[in-house]
Amino acid sequence: MSSTPTGSRVTEVAIVALPPLSMSGIGTLIDTLHLANELAGRELYRVRVCSWDGRAIPLAGGAQLSADCAFDDAVNSDWLIVASERFQQFADYRLFLARLSRVGQRTPFVIGIHHGVWWLAMAGQLAGYRVSANWHTHQQFYEQFQRSITTRQVFEIDRDRATCAGSLATVDFMLALIERDHGSALSERIGDTLLIGQQRTGDERQRIPFVTAAGERHPRLHDALMLMEANVEDPLTTDEIAERVGVSRRQLERLFKQHLDSMPAKYYLALRLEKARTQLQRTSKSVIQISLACGFSSAAHFSNVYREQFGMTPREDRRGWLQKQAAETGFSACGPRPTALLARPDADE
Repeated sequence: MSSTPTGSRVTEVAIVALPPLSMSGIGTLIDTLHLANELAGRELYRVRVCSWDGRAIPLAGGAQLSADCAFDDAVNSDWLIVASERFQQFADYRLFLARLSRVGQRTPFVIGIHHGVWWLAMAGQLAGYRVSANWHTHQQFYEQFQRSITTRQVFEIDRDRATCAGSLATVDFMLALIERDHGSALSERIGDTLLIGQQRTGDERQRIPFVTAAGERHPRLHDALMLMEANVEDPLTTDEIAERVGVSRRQLERLFKQHLDSMPAKYYLALRLEKARTQLQRTSKSVIQISLACGFSSAAHFSNVYREQFGMTPREDRRGWLQKQAAETGFSACGPRPTALLARPDADE
């Protein structure tokens, strides 16, 4: 993530809030930026909330959020954030898309949260960009917007566009933006105040609930995934997992292929490697310690499969991440590690 510090200048932020939206969904955006101002002791971000027509925004549960202004061509900001939790057309949506296209083209930094990503894509704002699409509509988004590079990451920051899958990932995303502008010390203080534990990076994939029909989990697949999560250090064989969840090996393989487009062993390996990568970047454990903790019998084998998965060895990945952090925070990659790199509790979510 490149560093683009804003110095003493106030960043003007316009949030376009589109129903349906929850208090937590919009509150996360506003509160995180207000907390940055409070902890910094000065105004870093000036936030305005816009609705399409300037009226109060209805929220889930019957609450309402007052709008500071209508979203019109006069909106002029450094950041334009479009937030919604479900794509829902309204009477003037075509006019809205045309306006969003015009305003987006002249805004330095444009952001989509959850289904705000869909609105930006429909307005032609995400062609050629890496886009984090929420797992629930990932495939549909991929098929509809093929000029975008659709990913399953929790968020993406790509040049002058950024997208986030929403929900709890929004906090990690906002902290990443604040860190980009004002350094890791402030973002970590905000994270500590919010008690979020370990902050996720944009490299991490969404944890996807696995379904067979709308909203319905497949219990056997869910149980198999929970077993994998609980047995990272001492991995189970595919036969052992199938036996414990009460299906045949062939049935288990069909479930993984149907819902995850992967085989159990391949998925299990990727899960363990993702956990290893998080530990490499977020703790001071040695490569040998991490390889053992993630179920690899030797550091050599771990290094080989890691390189196949990520295109570099564990040591190369850690070195590159340290250098990137050093460039962003001012720490020397050869000197003491910044606090963020010291051992911290690892969170699963």
